Amino acid sequence: MDKSMMKGMAIGGLAMVVLGAGAVSGYRTLAQPKVADVIAVKDVMETVVTPREECEDVPVHHQAPVKDEHRITGTVLGGVAGGLLGSAVGGGKGKTLATVAGAAAGGYTGNQVQKKMQQNDVVTSIEHRCRTVNERSQKLVGYSVTYRLDGKEGVVRTSFRPGATLPVKDGQVVTTPPAAS
Repeated sequence: MDKSMMKGMAIGGLAMVVLGAGAVSGYRTLAQPKVADVIAVKDVMETVVTPREECEDVPVHHQAPVKDEHRITGTVLGGVAGGLLGSAVGGGKGKTLATVAGAAAGGYTGNQVQKKMQQNDVVTSIEHRCRTVNERSQKLVGYSVTYRLDGKEGVVRTSFRPGATLPVKDGQVVTTPPAAS
């Protein structure tokens, strides 16, 4: 055999190995599944909290301002009335004692009556009051997809609701949304 024939056989053999490897690789690529079967799709929800301000007008009761803080008017009027009633009872020194006792009792009673009247004297005003209220709602954030590929199950999350199958590229499930038609 001459040298050129040997070179030709070597180059031919090498070409056969390269072409054979390429054919096997191409066959594997052709034999890989193009889709994975979707078994289940579950909505993935997220709780969203949204604060908002809630306001209302509320009646508020305040004690009215007191003009006679020491209740002198009630004490004096009660004392005069009690003294007059006491002087109408008895005679002589008993009359004087009854007048003084009536004035003292009337003064105390008048003071307490004025105190009660002042406590019950209220003024009502309307106040605008606000508070923050948190509203909760559910938001769809994606889908948890269970699929079967080559007899094995897997789970992926997608941003879209898939159909019966998911595309497969290079042996991996594709989770990007399909192009709009």
